[in-house]
Amino acid sequence: MSPSNERDTIAAVATAAGAGGVGIVRLSGPQALAIAAAMGAGMLPPRQARYARFVDGEGKVIDDGIALAFVAPASFTGEDVVELQAHGSPVVLRTLVARACALGARAARPGEFSERAFLNGKLDLAQAEAIADLIAAGDARAARAARRSLDGVFSRRVEAAAEQLVRLRVHVEAAIDFADEPLDTLGGAAVRAGLVELRAGLTTLLADAERGRRLRDGLHVVIVGPPNAGKSSLLNALAGRERAIVTDVAGTTRDTLHETIRVDGLELTLVDTAGLREGGDAIEREGMRRAGDELQRADVALVMVDARDPQAGQASVAGVLDSGTRQLWLHNKTDLLPADHAVPGEALGISTRTGAGIAALLARLQALVTGEAVESAEGEFSARARHVLALEQALAHLDLAKREIDHDTLELAAEELRLAHDALGEITGKISPDALLGRIFSTFCIGK
Repeated sequence: MSPSNERDTIAAVATAAGAGGVGIVRLSGPQALAIAAAMGAGMLPPRQARYARFVDGEGKVIDDGIALAFVAPASFTGEDVVELQAHGSPVVLRTLVARACALGARAARPGEFSERAFLNGKLDLAQAEAIADLIAAGDARAARAARRSLDGVFSRRVEAAAEQLVRLRVHVEAAIDFADEPLDTLGGAAVRAGLVELRAGLTTLLADAERGRRLRDGLHVVIVGPPNAGKSSLLNALAGRERAIVTDVAGTTRDTLHETIRVDGLELTLVDTAGLREGGDAIEREGMRRAGDELQRADVALVMVDARDPQAGQASVAGVLDSGTRQLWLHNKTDLLPADHAVPGEALGISTRTGAGIAALLARLQALVTGEAVESAEGEFSARARHVLALEQALAHLDLAKREIDHDTLELAAEELRLAHDALGEITGKISPDALLGRIFSTFCIGK
C-alpha cells in the first residue's frame, strides 16, 4: 500500500447513468483541491458548500453548481476529496471529468474510491463490499442488511472470533516451548474448552452469513422430477407467464430453462429441468445430465412428483438427488384427488392448474432465505459467497486443530490454528492478496 500523497488523483461521475436534476463529479487524491480550484471552485474550506461556476481551459463556463471539499483524513477515502455538484446532464458531467483529467487527474477505475477507503483504513473489506450490496439491494430488507454490514455488524463478529483464535494460538505456541510436558498440565482443558466455544460461535456465524448470502443473491432453485409431473407448469405459474412449453408428451423439456423472478423482494432463479427417467434418446439423456449439474449448484431442489403416485416419482429421482442439497418435496395435481387427501410428512401439496398451494410454496422459499427470522432481526447482515467459504475453511481448520491437540502434536495444531486465523482475515481484508482485491473492487460502480 502506497501512502495517499504518492497516489494519483482520480476523477469520476459519482451519480447514476442517465440524465437527472443533479449530477456529481468526485475527485480524490493529493491534487483534488488544486484541480477543483483551477476548474473555478476557488479555495474551498472543509465541509462548506460553495457556489461555483465551473470553467474549461479557455475560461468558458461549463456549468454552475456547488463545490464541497473534504480534507484528508476526514473523508470517505481518507484523502482530499472534492465533490462538484452540477446539473445532471451526462454531457456536462463527462466534460467536467475530462477537464479534471486535463488538469492532472485520471479517470477512476471501477470501485477505486472504495478501494482507497479500504487501503487507508477507513473501512475493512467486508464493509467495502457492503457498499456495493447496498447500492444493488433489491428491497428494503436487503438494504437494511447491507447497511448493517456497512456499519460493521458482520466485521465485529469476525474480529471477535479472530481475537479468540489469537488467544488459543498464543496458548498453544507457548505450550510448544515445553515439549516434555503434556498439554493437560499446561492448561489443555482451557484450550479444548476454548476450541469448543469458538467452534460453536463460528457455526452460528456461518449460518447467519449463509442467510445473508441468500438475502443478497437470492435462491438458486432447481425443479426436478419425473416426466409429466408438472415441472414446466410450476415454472410458468411462478413466472406468471408461459415461459416453458407444456404438453402431455413425456420428454418435452430436454434442456434446462432459467427464469429469474422477484417475489416480495426475494429473488428466485428458477431452473426447469428435463424429466428424470430410465431410457430416453441421446438428447433427453443429455438433458438429464444437465439437470444433475444444476442440482450441484442449487440452494434448494423442488422435487415434484404426481400426487396420485408419489412412490413412482420418488424412485425416478432417487439416484440423482444429492443428500447435501436442501430438498422441498411437492405433490402436484392434488386437484385430481379427494378433498380430504393428506400429503405425507413435510411434503407440500400443490396444483399448478388451480394455483392451490403456490402461496404456501413461496412462503417456504422465503423462510429458507430468512431462516425463519423476523424481518426486523437486528443481527441480520449481508454476506457473500466468499465470506461463507472462508468461514467453512476456518471451521475445517479448527476441527483439524482439535484432532492434532488430541494427539498432542502441538506444532501441527498451531499451524491449523494459523490457517483458521488467515481464513477469517480474508473476510475483513487483514489477509488480502492483490488478486482478490482486484476481483472485488472491479465489480463496483465507477464513482464508488
